[in-house]
Amino acid sequence: MNSIPLAKPWITKADMASVASVLGSNRLSLGPMKHAFEEALAERVGRRYAVAVNSGTSALHLIIRGLGIGPGDEVITTPFSFVASTNCILMEGATPVFVDIDPVSLCIDPEQVEQAMTCRTRAILAVDVFGHPANWPRLETIARRNEIVLIEDSAESLGSTLNGRPCGSFGKAAIFGFYPNKQITTGEGGMLVTDDKALAALARSMADQGRGEGGWLNHIRLGYNYRMDELSASLGVSQLSRLDEIVSARSRVATWYKQALGSCDDIVLPAVSPNVGMSWFVYVIQLAATFTRDDRDRVLERLRATGIGCRDYFQPIHLQSFIQERLGTRPGDFPATESAGDRSIALPFFPEMTHGQIEQVAESLRRGIRE
Repeated sequence: MNSIPLAKPWITKADMASVASVLGSNRLSLGPMKHAFEEALAERVGRRYAVAVNSGTSALHLIIRGLGIGPGDEVITTPFSFVASTNCILMEGATPVFVDIDPVSLCIDPEQVEQAMTCRTRAILAVDVFGHPANWPRLETIARRNEIVLIEDSAESLGSTLNGRPCGSFGKAAIFGFYPNKQITTGEGGMLVTDDKALAALARSMADQGRGEGGWLNHIRLGYNYRMDELSASLGVSQLSRLDEIVSARSRVATWYKQALGSCDDIVLPAVSPNVGMSWFVYVIQLAATFTRDDRDRVLERLRATGIGCRDYFQPIHLQSFIQERLGTRPGDFPATESAGDRSIALPFFPEMTHGQIEQVAESLRRGIRE
């Protein structure tokens, strides 16, 4: 059998031509493609402003810093995410306050968010897990009632909608990521989106070494080199023009997986709420509740032995060693997160997957569970 990678970007001749056009222009940074990408993505998600940067992590850091969140402040967030969502809080000296997740959507549980509020809470940072939107209407209500900021980490959900409203359009500001396994890619890259003109301007300055309007060597604040280059932006423009096609292809792959694995009692398939238009980032199944972490790890080993790309996804943030040392978190703190982390398996997922590859993965998975 042929090996199947965990992920693979869908790069077309049009994408290559877009990048090549920039190479031929001699304008590799601070050019028109970055602005075109920002305008196109802002329009797509219904935001007034967008700032393209070199990663989703950079975008999230700019939001935290731009909002003045720092030492003494608390930010309520999820332990079931990629670690960057927590790191960006720590980078500014604020304190992440974890609350557990909804065991079905795997997104942060709004009821527990409400219970975690203190006089030091400055923001809620929620994540659209695997492309599924968090409960943004409920979170917006909580944030508004408590007069705090809502931040949307939509790194994984470009193209998803909730009640017809696009991910990235909720809260004070949101971010997207464009790593090669995302819905669209720029190689490395990210985007901050917001309706707040002042926040957008501040983020743009901080991303460009803290420059002001007084010239190239006029630096008016602490800044970073978070800029997106023109090559990355040109790929982003081309990819974004095909977003609907990409989302449709990924949805087809997810449907094939559901058909291939739906009858297996040992597997819990990912759930999608009825009011969600799903833009699939990854396809993550869970083993049934009777399986342990060791059982899951053995299945991963068997899949890899047959050439199937796979991964445990996610490992809970609160159990990362440096987070335990920094925040004092321990096993047992967040049972739903730990249960999902112990039983999850990310299967190969990319838009050009064939039905035959899905069948190969499904058969290898069933065999790996039985053995």
